[in-house]
Amino acid sequence: MAAPDNAQAAPRKLGIVAGGGDLPVRLVEACRRQGRPCHVVGLTGSAEPRPAEGIADDWASIGEVGRILGFLRAADCGEVVMAGNVARPDFGRLRLDWKGIRVLPRVLTAARKGDDHLLRALVQLFEEEGFAVTGADRILDEAHVLAEGPLGGTDLPENCRADLERAIEVVEALGRVDVGQGAVVVDGNVLAVEAVEGTDRMLARVAALRAGWDRRAGLLLKLPKPQQERRVDLPVIGVATVEGAAAAGLAGIAAAAGETLVMDSNAVAARADALGLFVVGVKR
Repeated sequence: MAAPDNAQAAPRKLGIVAGGGDLPVRLVEACRRQGRPCHVVGLTGSAEPRPAEGIADDWASIGEVGRILGFLRAADCGEVVMAGNVARPDFGRLRLDWKGIRVLPRVLTAARKGDDHLLRALVQLFEEEGFAVTGADRILDEAHVLAEGPLGGTDLPENCRADLERAIEVVEALGRVDVGQGAVVVDGNVLAVEAVEGTDRMLARVAALRAGWDRRAGLLLKLPKPQQERRVDLPVIGVATVEGAAAAGLAGIAAAAGETLVMDSNAVAARADALGLFVVGVKR
């Protein structure tokens, strides 16, 4: 008997190439809610083993490209998402398989141009191998994408608007040269810009710099790079980001509305309210 014309095709099995942090776990949870099969390949040195949460079914070094592809094919994955924090490897010590050796020259060339070029090269590699590459925001529900306006009970105060404009100028300039997605601005002064260390360590630097200051001021801004491959490495904020901003003496966090992932928006809003910080989604 033929299937009815309006029957929807079952979603393709999702392969999750997992780095560290909560995002891979959230993707596994989303797949389970959707009844969608998934298979997780954890990247050694980056992903965290959490068997109860489905991280991971298999493990491979980021240089074992053939091994990663083999795991995804054996699991019959048709679509792939790359998610989580991945430490930039020491290419001189990276463990490689034969496929990794073959693609290493092009990966090195891309890496020298910046992280966005590197991620684009990886996306292209998966596509050349027959996988459709999707973004985490296409898998997660809308509650995981920052909306425009305040998340929680506090909006952007008027005395932070000039800092926001300055931060947008700085982060857009960083993005154009493929450096980072974030900056901290206080009273018009750029206290830190995000590079390879990531947001949490940047905020820790600001906390050390501002030790002894007795008032909250300024903000952290996170924006995607203008030329960014949107299927990978969108800005992410979570409870740890809020706590880092509070420890740094900031008044709050601003991030790109519709282009920033939020790890548990209810928990982020509650923690921000408890600490007296704003978290707002902004449109450029």
